[in-house]
Amino acid sequence: MKPEKLDKILKEYKDILPIKIIEEIKEYIPSSASEKFVNKVIKKIVDEFESSLANPGEAVGLVAAESIGEPGIQMTLNTFHFAGVAEMNVTTGLPRIIEVLDARKNNKTEMLTIYLNKPYNKGKNLKKIAEKVMERKLKEYVKEITINVAESLMTITLDQKKVEESDLDIKVIVKNLSKGIRGFALKLNKDNTITAKQTTKDFNINQLYKLKEHIKEIYVGGIKGIEQVLPINRGEEYVILASGENFPEVMALDFVDKTRTVSNNIYRIEALLGIEAARQVIINEIFSVIDAQGLNVDIRHIMLIADVITRSGKIMGITRYGVVKDKPSILARASFETPIKHLISAGLSGSVDPLNSVIENVMLNQVVPIGTGLPGLITKIKK
Repeated sequence: MKPEKLDKILKEYKDILPIKIIEEIKEYIPSSASEKFVNKVIKKIVDEFESSLANPGEAVGLVAAESIGEPGIQMTLNTFHFAGVAEMNVTTGLPRIIEVLDARKNNKTEMLTIYLNKPYNKGKNLKKIAEKVMERKLKEYVKEITINVAESLMTITLDQKKVEESDLDIKVIVKNLSKGIRGFALKLNKDNTITAKQTTKDFNINQLYKLKEHIKEIYVGGIKGIEQVLPINRGEEYVILASGENFPEVMALDFVDKTRTVSNNIYRIEALLGIEAARQVIINEIFSVIDAQGLNVDIRHIMLIADVITRSGKIMGITRYGVVKDKPSILARASFETPIKHLISAGLSGSVDPLNSVIENVMLNQVVPIGTGLPGLITKIKK
């Protein structure tokens, strides 16, 4: 069948089937297929799709909670490492799922998965690229630090070879050093050594010795906040796993693929890429943990939870300060951790609870408005 003819047939189903399914039909229908066969296949797909939809009144939230909670109990609680690299620590298992569901602002381990543009994703200059991403401190480039007590002067001699290999400018190093220290004047000499002289009137030799240790930890290059980098091979390309967090600056690098690079911190994603991107990261993070544990949970349950966390347009964890705080029902809010506060507040303001949801009706021993409890029975009474 010609693509134009197939497009014409599929146009009728654009409001019935999701775009993704329509695209898959286009991909998998053979060109030799007849119109009768194509219509038969699409009708079968529509029937399957409609049978998979949730019925009105189905307790999807309850099913999602059971479907994730039950395998969650079986999860191992320990933290794993990347194979062969004990230093690259990453939180996984149940602790990671709790981090995501609680929408914690600071993760135990901040991670970035940095995808690269061609030709770097094929391995070209991979070591240099990884070094550009990692935060660099002065101690990595120092050859020698000497203190002249008579002249109250400190001289820093850098390893020129290392500086050149890292594509660092010595003037930039001096600039970063001067930002990190106070009370000392820095000077770059012709032989590329750096001298530091105390500018305060009350000279103290101990200050120079303290400065000697302090300057070793001053940031001089790379991206601030990225503590470790690990280039790994994923299928047909190389990616860089980075420990630490400076997502905006990583995304500004010209060799980084901005369409795929991702942080495991959902707040950083929301701030830079928006709430839809944060929702997708929540789905990916939960699903990857469950998948790594060898558990089978339908992704639609995870999607429902991601929708609940992000539905207000901002990230709200499943906690008393997040999703629960926004529930319209007073009794539903009161059922979660702090009942007296909600009941007193509702009493003072004269609030009314419409009893539209599950929790409040369970509390009052009434039929819940889901499933068979959703429709009401209406009868005509004879006069």
